[in-house]
Amino acid sequence: MFPRKVIGSWLMVHGKKVLAVFFFLLLLATFYYLPSTIKADEIEDLQKQIDQLNHAREQSINATKPLEGQLTSLKIQLQQIQVRLQNLTYNITQKEKELQVREDKLVMQQALLNSRVRSYYIRSYLASPLMVILSTSSSGDLFRELSYRQAATREDQRIISSVTEDMLDLMVKKEKLEKDKASLAVLQVQVDKNADFLTGEIKKAKDYQSDLSSKISDLTAKQQAILAARSGQFTASIGDSEEADDYNASIKGFRESAPAGSYAVFSFGAYTHRKGMSQYGARGRAQGGQDYKAILRAYYGKEPVNKDTGGDIRVAGQGSVNFEEKYLYGIAEMPSSWHPEALKAQAVAARTYAYRYKVEGKEICITETCQVFSSSKADNPPQAWKDAVNTTRGQVIEDVVTYYASTHGVYVSTMGWDTTDGSGGSNFVDKSYEKIGGSPWVYKAWYRQGYSSSGDSCGRGNPWLSGEELADIINAAKYRDDRVTPVTTSCWGGNPYSHAELREKAGGPATVTSVRVVQGSGVTSEVVFQTDKGEIRLSGSDFKTAFNIRAPGRLSVPQSGFAFFNIEKK
Repeated sequence: MFPRKVIGSWLMVHGKKVLAVFFFLLLLATFYYLPSTIKADEIEDLQKQIDQLNHAREQSINATKPLEGQLTSLKIQLQQIQVRLQNLTYNITQKEKELQVREDKLVMQQALLNSRVRSYYIRSYLASPLMVILSTSSSGDLFRELSYRQAATREDQRIISSVTEDMLDLMVKKEKLEKDKASLAVLQVQVDKNADFLTGEIKKAKDYQSDLSSKISDLTAKQQAILAARSGQFTASIGDSEEADDYNASIKGFRESAPAGSYAVFSFGAYTHRKGMSQYGARGRAQGGQDYKAILRAYYGKEPVNKDTGGDIRVAGQGSVNFEEKYLYGIAEMPSSWHPEALKAQAVAARTYAYRYKVEGKEICITETCQVFSSSKADNPPQAWKDAVNTTRGQVIEDVVTYYASTHGVYVSTMGWDTTDGSGGSNFVDKSYEKIGGSPWVYKAWYRQGYSSSGDSCGRGNPWLSGEELADIINAAKYRDDRVTPVTTSCWGGNPYSHAELREKAGGPATVTSVRVVQGSGVTSEVVFQTDKGEIRLSGSDFKTAFNIRAPGRLSVPQSGFAFFNIEKK
């Protein structure tokens, strides 16, 4: 227990300092008191996510090309982190607002505290221990006064100790808060860095895709002309006589006559859009017992209805001619020797196709662009064809454009597999109606101009390729500029790379040792090559484009808008 005189003297000397410290601590406690607003695990969690972003960013930088899907995922994650940072910043702002309210209340508390401290100081200064003893009438009063003052002293000590502990605690919390704020600032810098990087990477991805698309689409005029000539810009027509098979273009000719180690690219179908009726398929169905209505239903999904088809139609170069007994008699799209039910299906398809021209008063062309018309046939139609037209007179299919072509290659875009069981499988050609109908184009290696068996072949007697020539096609898919054209300049001209030059440009193989083709529903999905440079994979579409640009002679995959082929090796 401290003597009252000692206490009084100490207060007289140090009282102002003590009060100043006390007031400062109280003010500091009120001003800086703020609970920890950010949990440590939140900071760590954010830092982990930032580290993941940094790692992904480094991976993307080192990647051979940007992956847009990965960048989209990073962008979403980055946005989530940004939201959390905004929430934490909001929490700090709210606590600072609460602090301001408490600071305003402190003004009144400070006035009360000043009054109380001043009264206590004056009382302690004037009332010395001796005066207490002299002014006390009894020992009981003396002890009560001393006890009171000792209690007051202990209370002062308790307050000072409590405030000191609060000060230390608040200093720790303040330090923690400052660290949290600093951590948030660092995180924000990293988020901004990743945001800038992400924006740049997405632009790179878009630029890369745009550049790639540009390289693919912006081919030279020479390459475009080659593609147009080889990629099926017109549709094969049967005409009035069946097309004879080309032995060297057939799988039979390849297996019997090609040198060992040779390759050949066989297309499923001819120059076709794969819409509507296959003419050879209709023949196969008729030979299988289907009538013309069943054939039309299979290819167009509907049976014909009767319409008034009397009157004339405007025909290019012919003027206005009778629709039923002149124009339709002259349609030269199917041999009149074919099965009557196939002829009837053709008559309805041709009538329907032309009927809309008639109704709208438009002139119809007489080539394959519309449908082939022969004035000499119209003047003297074969009896079988005339019977087919007359038997189906007035019959059209409503609300359908009746496209047709000679051979679709077993798959029709409007119906799927044109087979006896309606499915594909490893033997889909064998069970196709087009093979039953005798199409020479259902599975063929194309190496002549157009679809005639006597068409120009650019000096080649067959469509067979060596392993080196097939490897050259791969290199054309890997590298392209205006000199990537057929090496056969006798029919294509230009200044093409040699096989060795293109191989050096592409860094590709010199030869192919084996090949595997992956088929989908009516398309070739992928081609897998084993080469002297290892395994190389190309999409069916990329291989077709490279093949039609670079293949020697007039070799082609003559299909428009799709790629459905196989590569055979002997």
